[in-house]
Amino acid sequence: MKRSTTRLDRFISQNSGFSMGEVRLLIAQRKILLDGIPAHCIRQPVTRFTRVVLDGIVLSDAQPVYLALHKPAGVVSATKDGKHPTVLDLVRHPRKHELHLAGRLDFNTTGLVLLTNDGAWSRRLSAPETKLPKVYEVSVTRPLSEEYVAAFRAGIYFAYEGMTTLPAQLEIRSARTCRLSLVEGKYHQVKRMFGHFGNKVLSLHRVSIGPVRLGELQAGTTRPLTRSELAQVAQR
Repeated sequence: MKRSTTRLDRFISQNSGFSMGEVRLLIAQRKILLDGIPAHCIRQPVTRFTRVVLDGIVLSDAQPVYLALHKPAGVVSATKDGKHPTVLDLVRHPRKHELHLAGRLDFNTTGLVLLTNDGAWSRRLSAPETKLPKVYEVSVTRPLSEEYVAAFRAGIYFAYEGMTTLPAQLEIRSARTCRLSLVEGKYHQVKRMFGHFGNKVLSLHRVSIGPVRLGELQAGTTRPLTRSELAQVAQR
């Protein structure tokens, strides 16, 4: 997972009164700490989340934030909205002003949403090659059948875009409820896939994104992602 980086000598010159040429001496004097470790090279990379201390003065101390949120219905997947509450309104975190969404849900769709201040991480989540499965619980108006299972597995053609959806796994739970796993997120994709059969989606609830599961998280609340979850996402 790549992040934008700056060379150490350039970073020091941009954030202090020292020139790039003076950084070698500062390194030799062990006056520069990167994440608590003395710097050893002028070319060392500094990212947005590198803690940089120069002679006891903190120049950079930004911390990455990764949150799971249980979005209720009637909340907008946005950071600002003039008419409705947003997911950011539900967040209680000192760095909430830095956060953005890593994947959205429709206004009345409920369930798991991820928020972060790490742009590289959120871009990786949405990259087609990452193929993180997103799992939904779905209820519909008309009875389901094995025809749905086969069609979702084969992919459904969307004429407007001239494309066929990637294979999806559909598990029928009852006559009108199912669990659906996708690895993509086209516009209103789930509703349109069921609409292929003339079947209206009554409720849609996302329970997981890759290794991150909603679990017992209460509606309208957040939790930080675990180290295990972050490591599994990084391995994709």
